[in-house]
Amino acid sequence: MTGLSEVMFYHLEQQPLERVLPGLLEKTLQRGWRAVVQAGSAERLEALDAMLWTYRDDSFLAHGTATDGFADAQPIFLTTEPVTPNGAGVRFLVDGADAPDYATHVRLVFLFDGNDEEARAHARQQWSAAKAAGCTVSYWKQSPEGRWENKA
Repeated sequence: MTGLSEVMFYHLEQQPLERVLPGLLEKTLQRGWRAVVQAGSAERLEALDAMLWTYRDDSFLAHGTATDGFADAQPIFLTTEPVTPNGAGVRFLVDGADAPDYATHVRLVFLFDGNDEEARAHARQQWSAAKAAGCTVSYWKQSPEGRWENKA
């Protein structure tokens, strides 16, 4: 891919990551894109791995990690590293993970806990870096009714 990514920031206050991420991943797959979810820690990666198999009673999101093998065939690849073995167009960054590059994906999506000052500070740093790189950035916040609103 050439060019700069669209960079989106999702400010999580009304719902936790475990409630928001599956819906965003479903929409990504519906568009025919593959995804990488880059977590800031191995512990979070393990929790996300388990959650994506069980987040809904009637569905799951097929995914894998480096230990599962067949990384290039995974529609959603979970990692703590700045790798994209499945050719993903979208990279989700959670728990302080940093963008590896602004020209390798169609879209970069930062999800951060709005109740955590450290997470907010990290998101501000990433926002500044994305703007400085010339990316189109947007900031999304959930309303009390649960709707995502573009705030910037």
